[in-house]
Amino acid sequence: MTTGPFTPEMSTRLGELLTRFKLPTVAAEVVQRFTRAGHEAVLPTLLEVLEAERDERGQRRCERLLKASHLPAGKTFDTLDESRLPRPVVARLHELGNGDFLDRADNVLCFGLPGRGKSHAAAALGHALVQRGRSVLFTPTFRLVQELLASKRDLALPRALAKLDAFDLLILDDIGYVQQSAEEVEVLFTLMAERYERRSLVITSNLVFGEWDRIFKNPMTTAAAIDRLVHHSVILEFNGKSRRADEAHQRARGADPSPESPAS
Repeated sequence: MTTGPFTPEMSTRLGELLTRFKLPTVAAEVVQRFTRAGHEAVLPTLLEVLEAERDERGQRRCERLLKASHLPAGKTFDTLDESRLPRPVVARLHELGNGDFLDRADNVLCFGLPGRGKSHAAAALGHALVQRGRSVLFTPTFRLVQELLASKRDLALPRALAKLDAFDLLILDDIGYVQQSAEEVEVLFTLMAERYERRSLVITSNLVFGEWDRIFKNPMTTAAAIDRLVHHSVILEFNGKSRRADEAHQRARGADPSPESPAS
C-alpha cells in the first residue's frame, strides 16, 4: 500500500497510466481537481488501483499471446539445460530476451546438429518475449509452408501473409525439413521477402548455409534467401553433444544389470 504524500513522481505515473488507458482528459485534470477539492490524500490510493489494473491487463494480454503463440508448453529458460550450451550462446539468448532485436527487425539464426537444444532455446526465447507482451508464433517450418501453399491455391496468400505480419516474431523450427517442391520453396521465399527489414524471424536449422541449396534448389534463390536473412541477424551455433543421444545412452546403461546390482 502506498503511504506518505503524493509526490511529483507519483503524479507522473498516474498521468502515464491514465493516458495508457486512453483517458487523456482525466490525466490532465485529475490531480489539480482533487487537490483543489481538498482530496489530495486519495490520489495515492487511486494510483494503486490503476497500477493493479495495469498489472491485470498485462497478465490477461500475456495469457492471450501465449495461447496464440503455439509455443511448446514447458520449453522455457527455466527448463533449458544451459550447461549443455556454449556460454556465448546462453548469454546472447538472455540478451535477446529483452526484445530489442524485434524493434530493429533483426533475425536470429540457430544452427546445429539434431539434439543440440536449438528448438528448446528458440521456444524459451519465445516464452520470454511473450512475457514482455510481444506477439510470437512458433511453428514447424513444413507445417507453415503447407498452410501458405493451401492459401496460395485458394488465391488467399496475401491475406495469409498479412495475418502472419501481425506477429512481432515468427519462429520457424527445422527449416531443413521443407519438402522442397518448387511451389513450397516459392511460398517460403515469399514469406522471408515479405518480412525482410520489417519483422523478425527465428530460424532453427540442422543445415549450415552451405547446404541450403538442398532447401531452395535454385542457387539464385538460395543466395537471395540467405542474403535477406543474414543482412540483419544474430547467428547462434549450437555445438556439443546430442541431449537425446546422451539420454538414450543413460537409459541403456540403466537397463543393463550390473554384477553388483542384479536386475529385479
